[in-house]
Order: sequence, then C-alpha cells, then structure tokens
Amino acid sequence: MDSPQTTSDAALFWERHYRTRRTGDARVNPLLAETAAPLRPGAALDLGCGAGGDAIWLARRSWHVTAVDISATAVERVRERARELGIAERVAAEQHDLARSFPAGRFDLVSAQYFHTPFPLLRDQVLRTAAQALRPGGLLLVVDHGSTAPWSWNQDPDLHFPTPAEVAAELDLDPARWTVLRADMPHRQATGPAGQTATVIDNVLLIQRAAG
Repeated sequence: MDSPQTTSDAALFWERHYRTRRTGDARVNPLLAETAAPLRPGAALDLGCGAGGDAIWLARRSWHVTAVDISATAVERVRERARELGIAERVAAEQHDLARSFPAGRFDLVSAQYFHTPFPLLRDQVLRTAAQALRPGGLLLVVDHGSTAPWSWNQDPDLHFPTPAEVAAELDLDPARWTVLRADMPHRQATGPAGQTATVIDNVLLIQRAAG
C-alpha cells in the first residue's frame, strides 16, 4: 500500500493537472467509442475519469456511469457537466485513490483509458479488481499509451510501454472465466490539449467475463 505521503503527492499532482483543464470541451477516447458504440447500454465504470469526456459520452448514450478519479476538481467538474447536460441521474462521480479504495457495484463495462500515473500504484491489482467487478458477459477495456506524445507529462526516453500481452499476463486472470477478445497496438492521429497533432500508438486490451 502506498504511504500517506505518496497518496498526498499523487492527489496534489492530479489536482494541479485538472485545475488547468476545462471539462466542457473534453472528448471521448476513440477506442472507448469504438468498443462501446455497438453495445446495449448498462452500467459502466470509468477508472481515472479525468476531464470526463468518456463518462459524459457514455451517459449521453443511456449508460449509467460511475466515474472515479483521485482529483476532487475532476470529480466535481464531471458532476457539473452532467448537470448542465441534464444527465446527472446517469452519472455518479466519486473521488477515489484507487491504491486505497475501489467503487462499489457491478458493471457491464469497465474502462481504463491511459490509466498511468507517475506515482507508485499496483495497477495490476486495480485492474484485477475491475475484472472481478464485471457482471457475467461484461467487458474490461484497457487502453494504454504505446508511445510518447509530444504533450505527455512523461518524456522519459527509456520508458517501457507494456504490450497488451504483457498487461494480460500481469492480470493473470483465469482463462476459463475471462477471455481476451482483443490485444493489439493500433496507430492513430491524436490531438493534444493545445491543438497539436501527432501519430501515436495505443496498446489495447479487451477482456470479457464469461457469461455463465
């Protein structure tokens, strides 16, 4: 478990980050939209909801979304945006340090989009807990950075980006109960917060819990 100092530092880091961003112009992550668009709306969990683009997109398409983040500012702005759009009844925004607590409930879709942090986090444990929180037939979508964008807060040239296969191996889920539906590394043209563009790689892992 992280120390209180680490937890405090992480909360402060993400508070500063989201205080400089606006919620109203937050966009849905394209791989979430691609995955969720054909699904029947149900209960979704957005891990590290940030500016709320994914949670709001899902709620506007009739999903009931639990959106969680360590930043109190991010959480409150998601609530405000949901109220502005008249979808507050479909968005439950909660503040969680996922190293210490996890939202209650069972979900048809759990989304972890770019769930990275510069602070110590047992990410595999969080994602394993997320998989356990799926309802039968539910999906866990993990989209990670596969390359460094020019606007990323982490510009370490020696940074290793775990492949989808490596992430799946770390989760070590029982293949009789969870099936890997997708594990690939597509390229796409991305737009940064200041409007700059770059080609980036996404590491995509989609896992489904058995229906039985």
